[in-house]
Amino acid sequence: MGTDINDARRWITIPILNLSFQTSDFAKVALITYVARVISSKQEYIKDFQSAFLPIIMPIIMICGLIAPADLSTALLLFIVSMLMMFVGRVALQYIGLLLMLGIVLFAFLIILGDFAPDVVRADTWKNRMIEFRTNPEGGEQVQQAKIAMARGGIFGVGPGHSTQRNSLPSAYSDFIFAIIVEEYGLIGGFFIMGFYLILLYRCVKLITRSPKAFGAMLVFGLGLLLVIQALANIAVSVHLVPVTGLTLPLMSMGGTSVLFTSIMVGMILSVSKYIEQLALNDDDENNDVL
Repeated sequence: MGTDINDARRWITIPILNLSFQTSDFAKVALITYVARVISSKQEYIKDFQSAFLPIIMPIIMICGLIAPADLSTALLLFIVSMLMMFVGRVALQYIGLLLMLGIVLFAFLIILGDFAPDVVRADTWKNRMIEFRTNPEGGEQVQQAKIAMARGGIFGVGPGHSTQRNSLPSAYSDFIFAIIVEEYGLIGGFFIMGFYLILLYRCVKLITRSPKAFGAMLVFGLGLLLVIQALANIAVSVHLVPVTGLTLPLMSMGGTSVLFTSIMVGMILSVSKYIEQLALNDDDENNDVL
């Protein structure tokens, strides 16, 4: 099912409106919110098998398993973030290990299924990208063009709007937008972009330590970690540290569904931040009344 775009079926077309909608972006927000809710509501008996397996592990496996055939990189990202949320949420290590084992089994099953149903599971694409990453130190056409773009940028860049590699680099506006940023703004601009994501992570961690409610803390942790890991993964592809993926650069890459749900995630983080700030202001007012 789904609309075939760039040899992948990750989108559904909304009737009448004729707009494409990437369901995995909705699944990221939904699953992280769900996992945060379950972990926060079961803190008293979170180390029990019954409270960890069915309500937490099985939904993670099911959702990631549904996303993986068409979008393995998003499924892996969501799986890793969910596992880290379980670790921070004090879920017993044996259950986290069980989730990891089930994930490996699911991945092996998808590889085997890809031999029988190549139209459903993009196993050949995964294998080719891994082989290319291991055997070709210079990278494929996309990575080589990205390297040329970053080399042209140097330290200070060629200036905003003066990129030439955007005309020859595939997906220059989405998957490889970081290379164009470095070309136009130089190494300094690239470090600024990375710094902004790290500041976002720092602010999320600060909110976690100040949040009086477990749900708000877990939600901010999951959403913030998802955005930052996705950003670092996108950057790692451009500099050829990991195989090519389809992950966008949050808040930077062009996109419809991706931009919409990234904005929703940032809004949820800001909602928790606003709640914490209001509590702090109320506490200050009470202290002043007492004085």
